[in-house]
Amino acid sequence: MKFSENWLRQHVPTKASRDELSATLTAIGLEVEDVAALGDSLAGVVVARIVSAQKHPEADRLQVCEVDTGNGTVQIVCGAPNARAGLVAPLATVGAVLPGGIAIKAAKLRGVDSSGMLCSAKELGIDPDASGLLELPADAPVGTPLAAYLGLPDASIEIKLTPNRADCFSVRGIAFDVAAALGGEVQPLDATPVPAGSDVGMEIALEAGPRVPRFAGRVIDGVDARVATPVWMAERLRRSGLRPISFLVDVTQYVMLELGQPMHAFDKDKLEGGIVVRPARAGESLPLLDGRTVELDGDFLVVADGRDGRGERAVALGGIMGGAETRVTDTTVSVFLEAAHWIPSAIIGRSRRLGMHTDAGHRFERGVDPELPPIAIEYATRLILDIAGGTPGPLLDVTLPGQMQAPQPILLRRARLVRVLGLAVPDAEVARIFTALGMKVEPLAEGWRVTAPSRRFDIEREEDLVEEVARIFGYDRIPTATPAGALALSSEPEARIGELALREQLAARGYFEAVNLSFVSADLLARWGFEGQGVPLANPLSADLAVMRPSLLPGLVEALRHNRARQQERVRLFEVARVFAAGNPPVETPSLAIVASGNAHAEQWGEPSRALDFFDLKGDLDALLAWGGEAERWTVHADDLPPWLHPGRGARLARDGKTAGWLGALHPQLAKALDLGPDVHVLELALEPLLARRLPRAEPVARFPMVRRDIAVEVPEDVTWSQIGEAVRSSLGGVLKELRLFDRYSGKGVEAGRKSIAMGLILQDASRTLVDDDADRCVRQAIAALEQTCQAKLRG
Repeated sequence: MKFSENWLRQHVPTKASRDELSATLTAIGLEVEDVAALGDSLAGVVVARIVSAQKHPEADRLQVCEVDTGNGTVQIVCGAPNARAGLVAPLATVGAVLPGGIAIKAAKLRGVDSSGMLCSAKELGIDPDASGLLELPADAPVGTPLAAYLGLPDASIEIKLTPNRADCFSVRGIAFDVAAALGGEVQPLDATPVPAGSDVGMEIALEAGPRVPRFAGRVIDGVDARVATPVWMAERLRRSGLRPISFLVDVTQYVMLELGQPMHAFDKDKLEGGIVVRPARAGESLPLLDGRTVELDGDFLVVADGRDGRGERAVALGGIMGGAETRVTDTTVSVFLEAAHWIPSAIIGRSRRLGMHTDAGHRFERGVDPELPPIAIEYATRLILDIAGGTPGPLLDVTLPGQMQAPQPILLRRARLVRVLGLAVPDAEVARIFTALGMKVEPLAEGWRVTAPSRRFDIEREEDLVEEVARIFGYDRIPTATPAGALALSSEPEARIGELALREQLAARGYFEAVNLSFVSADLLARWGFEGQGVPLANPLSADLAVMRPSLLPGLVEALRHNRARQQERVRLFEVARVFAAGNPPVETPSLAIVASGNAHAEQWGEPSRALDFFDLKGDLDALLAWGGEAERWTVHADDLPPWLHPGRGARLARDGKTAGWLGALHPQLAKALDLGPDVHVLELALEPLLARRLPRAEPVARFPMVRRDIAVEVPEDVTWSQIGEAVRSSLGGVLKELRLFDRYSGKGVEAGRKSIAMGLILQDASRTLVDDDADRCVRQAIAALEQTCQAKLRG
């Protein structure tokens, strides 16, 4: 946000110097990024008029000008391309010293006397434009000191705003903070309702539901659109980073900068019928003020016109930019002013989708005071009537019932304030701070009941009020103290693996840890098939960071993609963090995600190069599961796979039958959409089941030997090893110490659609030595269980 220092001081008079004002703004959270002094050295520069301009006899690009200074006429040699008779421009008289140390002296240029210098805005240090002389209005009083005429000296101050301080996207919003910090008082705003001079209005229909709960407007007939923008208004716009365009456009920009409410001016004679605010229709196009024509869909909102309220033609892109077909021009005589309240979620990301950025969209994305639209209309109306004339119609203010929620009072406890800040702020000072910030304060026995103004969206709870007191009272006045208290040392539970140990284990297996933001874009989640599963942010930093992630994989795969794009062929990353699911409050789940691509092993001479596959990642997972000592409680299944996994190279992971994660290659369509190859494999797992560990327990060394029996069975192709293992273990119980798969075969000698599985049964009893009959009985039990549950058939 950039603004004029003098403009701010008009709203909140203060004796603080420029440096003190800048330091105060930064101290209260409105960080000053730049202060550009304007017109500090303009003594001797006056408003002058070129009476005549003749070609220099010795130079083609110079002119000899007779210039009226208001105190006589002087001769000036000038090389500016726009120098001409009748032009009013700044003149630096002999003896003046311009910004940058340029001293003005009488001189001869190519043999012709020159007594002074006609100046550009850059030479005066008030604007970077050096294309020609600074052209002043024709009615500017000749002979007047330029500084007095332009309201100088001044400074253009630029501050950096955090997303929660949308109220400071206006000079008046900043003024309240300055008043609170410097002990001043914000001057009242004259927004007295303008009485209607006619009954001319327009029908307004709101068909976008709660996304646009308020729309205000007014018709003003008989406006002189050719009137020049007053110098004071044009200069304030320039010092705020905006170029004056035409008076009617400049008024809307001026009100937006002063009050914070974006506005738009339509040429009423170019509108047909009433105004309808509605969602855009699929494929609808709209020519915009910047000369582009954009294609819209139902995510956008438009202001439309059309007879009988049908909203047939879009005439403005809601909350972002007006349309070219109904713009005001020098021939406009009837104006329809518009000021609406568009909620942030209806505007966020829309500008970026169109590759554009507007001041209006920037403000609406962060939140604009819902009470401002009628105030802005009244304020703009008065400016137009005072400068361009006209006859105003009645104020049109349409709101949706039940959608305009008033701010609710918040209790601030005195004891809580003291506990958080570490000092007692006097009650009178607390009340003064809140009052200066525009809040209503009601003293109570235990503290204060505070109601924030409607522009302060960031004040929601007691902690927000504590922060307001802290930043205005002064962070530097809060004492620094070392925390004290008895700390209880807790031991690491033996039944749980530590997260640090897990990270070290993954790093030892060749993975690098990644740390990604918890926010992702809705478009990225849609590619993965997570539509509607993320938790949307009410006030995101940007459209790319608008949703809290429901999975670690989209962000982690993006990190892999960025590494691949930078010539990293073999990428192995992991992340341990939280994912979020919708709820009140949102549900947070610690998770582990792994992504890998490229060769299975780093380049070496001892082993041939081989692409990473499903079983490489499965091997890393098996190592982690074995680490917990309860690998038999985990099973792998081929059903119920998410849409982002390859259906033939993916698996669902379960612990005790409950799904805990997924493993496999990315779906080919997703890999193509993300511009990745087919070799990207991923794993995501809930963290708590993975970290659970069997409680260590000392057992005596077995006194009796183990017995091994190998069996081979034929089973259908769709029967998994997890099913086979579960059947064998459940049938044999504790006597089965280990089950080993050592062969899989399908082909000649095996019925089509079936496969042969060979496994070793490691049997042991803690109380006696198993004999052949015992082992044979176990084999029969295992085969019977496989026949019953897995359609197995013993191979001869």
